[in-house]
Amino acid sequence: MKRAFEVKAAGEWDDASAIDCVTLDAHERHRRRIVLTGERGTTFLLDLPQAAALHDGDGLVLDDGGIVRIVGRPEPLIEIAAADAPELARFAWHIGNRHMEVEIVGDRLRIRRDHVIEEMLRGLGARLSFVEAPFDPEHGAYDHHHGHEHG
Repeated sequence: MKRAFEVKAAGEWDDASAIDCVTLDAHERHRRRIVLTGERGTTFLLDLPQAAALHDGDGLVLDDGGIVRIVGRPEPLIEIAAADAPELARFAWHIGNRHMEVEIVGDRLRIRRDHVIEEMLRGLGARLSFVEAPFDPEHGAYDHHHGHEHG
């Protein structure tokens, strides 16, 4: 079985050269070791030295030199907008206080759909929209095993 032992960050490799791709949601993209099968049938062992947060567009380098592209699976998300930066910071604080994963997208926040949190945010004055998109949440301050950096 082929083995993937290295991650190349999105933008640091030619994604047109990918031999296959695997589509994973945010939870599935935080891995160290697992057998995966690409959409074109490439089966391989992901075998990293430590758990890594894989991102949409990253490439997994196989031991034969091939690269399998990571594709972020779209998930049902809430996009949160605010009137200004202090209000957005307040919304972020309330989300973080509930230990929810959050993604920062420009001047908006994204979280997974949760009707209780949606009601709380509406009550705080947030403007909510519903999107289906790959979710790439921030990782905790104590998570030092990213596998690679995104600039």
